[in-house]
Amino acid sequence: GQVLELLRGVQRGSEDRKRSLSHLRWALQNEETQQKFVRLDGSIRTLTGLFTSSLADLQLEAARCLHELSHSSVPAVAEACLPVTSYLLTYLSGHSLEFTELCLYTLGNLVVESEAVRKQLLPQGIIPVLASCIQSPHEAVLEGVGYVLSQLLQAKEAPTEIIPLVLDSVLPQHMLRLVCSGLKAGMGAAVEFAWCLHYIICRHKDNVVLLALGAVPALTSLLLDLASEIPQDALEGLELLVCPVLRCLSNLLAQTDCQGQGQDGRLLVALFLILQCFLQQHPFLVQECLWLLNNLTADDPFFCSALLSLDLLPALLQLLTCSQMATVLVLTVLCNVAEKGPFQCQRLLRQPLLPRLLPLLALPDPEAVGQCLELLHLLFLHCPEAAADFTRHGGHQALEQHQSTPELQERAQALLDMVRQPPGA
Repeated sequence: GQVLELLRGVQRGSEDRKRSLSHLRWALQNEETQQKFVRLDGSIRTLTGLFTSSLADLQLEAARCLHELSHSSVPAVAEACLPVTSYLLTYLSGHSLEFTELCLYTLGNLVVESEAVRKQLLPQGIIPVLASCIQSPHEAVLEGVGYVLSQLLQAKEAPTEIIPLVLDSVLPQHMLRLVCSGLKAGMGAAVEFAWCLHYIICRHKDNVVLLALGAVPALTSLLLDLASEIPQDALEGLELLVCPVLRCLSNLLAQTDCQGQGQDGRLLVALFLILQCFLQQHPFLVQECLWLLNNLTADDPFFCSALLSLDLLPALLQLLTCSQMATVLVLTVLCNVAEKGPFQCQRLLRQPLLPRLLPLLALPDPEAVGQCLELLHLLFLHCPEAAADFTRHGGHQALEQHQSTPELQERAQALLDMVRQPPGA
């Protein structure tokens, strides 16, 4: 009854139509009311009429009502709004900032809930419209564009239907520009677009477009800037930008042969500065930094040497017991270094590494223990004297306890054989 009353008040076109509309807007904050409203005959038609009217204040109030509706998590409500999508797009080149912003967030919300809405928006030209909005000078509009794009890029059909359209537009170059100017311009928009880039990179195997735009050097130099900001009292919310930037760089380096593209030793120093800064408050960033460090050192002798020559090993070893995930990743990075040969292994052993590895063999996590066995294998292989040293520290018993763990027994046995061999044999 109440919902019907509100609709009639809006339809009657009386003097207080605007007041009826704002009553309707408050009522539409309720899930149940939203569903009742869209089921009423002519409800969306009436809202659309007001939304497209020439009276700016009615138009804005109708936009606010649509925005409330778009918050519904019920796909039927989003689908009831299908007739409005083309107008929402048209009005993005709109008159007032608040109006443009409302239209963007309404679109973003509708996109999340309904595939039907996404399917309708693509032929209506949402990508070209966003490509023109991303050139707006207004931070609020840019954040809204980032929100809509990130919702689109997370859709299940994004890899086949949305990402190719985005990559064919001017969006990538502007996204990269806005992410990299985040410290100077707007942090909010930079964070949204950094996530957008992340969704593209991890859902699209061949990132020629981004590589051609210089994404690797650009993101590398952004991380250097971020790291240099940190000591002067970290900016509020800096970790929100650091996280997706680390992921973008990590995944780009993992997917493509970027040899030489990101070879800047300062990047390692920056990573360790970021690690030190966020270790306490934002421990989730530790594994993001370590993923990147792993991808940098995986097949790259340059970064393995830099890690040693910049004397970053002590800082790396401090993270060994930071978390279960950190333990595995630090050991993986150490394996990357040890794989490079005897010289690198000797450098590792100078950091009294063996005593630090012993307690790790007693961990309940088979992945960490397995990675630890892998590292010991490389060390014994390239520096046989390490095996004797390990035995002196009681390593023999530590290995024997894994002879009965199915997934570890072979590796443990192989190491025991290496340990039992007299040096020089």
